[in-house]
Amino acid sequence: MSKTKHHVLICNGGSCNQVGVEELTQAIRREISNQDLDEFIHTTRTRCNGRCHDKCVVVAYPNGTWSKDLKPEDTKIFINSLMNEQDETGKVSHLFSNEGFQRTEGIVTGISKEKEKVMKVSKKH
Repeated sequence: MSKTKHHVLICNGGSCNQVGVEELTQAIRREISNQDLDEFIHTTRTRCNGRCHDKCVVVAYPNGTWSKDLKPEDTKIFINSLMNEQDETGKVSHLFSNEGFQRTEGIVTGISKEKEKVMKVSKKH
């Protein structure tokens, strides 16, 4: 991981699974290999990232860029965007700044988590 420049978190929650995140994951990993970027981009499948409205959700670090509605046909542009450090997909939903994550124009506000629901699934009670 010493050469890793980007960590891509691919949402594997229920809503993303319903619209084909498995195919998206395979396409992203295939494109990384096709461009010989395996040493520079690490991928991880996560549980739900809480933006079900934006399915399929992919989060890329270190920039903290959240992308929405990604499909397998977007993967080449997505990987190129990472390497060029400039969004070329037009599918960024949130960007990280010193003030936290900022929604891009036209992105709906998420649904606040109910404290009772969070406590129910939390390991700390």
